[in-house]
Amino acid sequence: MIMPRGQQLLLPVNPAFIAVSLLVGLAVNLLPLGRWVWLPDLLMVLIVFWGVHQPLRVGMGVAFALGLCMDVGQSALLGQHALAYTVLSYGATAMHRRLLWFSGPSQALQVLPLFAMAHGIETLLRMVAGGTFPGLWMLMAPVLEVAFWPLASWILLAPQRRPPDRDENRPL
Repeated sequence: MIMPRGQQLLLPVNPAFIAVSLLVGLAVNLLPLGRWVWLPDLLMVLIVFWGVHQPLRVGMGVAFALGLCMDVGQSALLGQHALAYTVLSYGATAMHRRLLWFSGPSQALQVLPLFAMAHGIETLLRMVAGGTFPGLWMLMAPVLEVAFWPLASWILLAPQRRPPDRDENRPL
């Protein structure tokens, strides 16, 4: 694949780093922070990020398993988060080649519909099962996740960046 001009060549990602980041995201989501539905879903951001950058390692199966963990941990309707995360992972995998050509803020705008769709699926399933509408504050969650996207990209790509190479004869 031809790299976009100015983009740095990255080292291979450590699979343990992916697993630890997803487990940390799951742990943060399971913290009892009250009933604030407008808080960003860190696990959604991580699933989309790794689905874009490592689609062969973090796919729909991982997203489904993490969604089931979220359903059990939050005592939600079983399959609510699992379906939303699976659809989110599919969308991230479908757009991963195109998304990597954009800069960080442009990527954030590209993933906004994915986050909004995932939250819409969760809310729709909750309401069909007899739950109440969480209010218009739920529209803040995708916006906060999009605002968190450039920072998450910078942090998660940091271990893969090469140090500046001062050797003029080395091609890579």
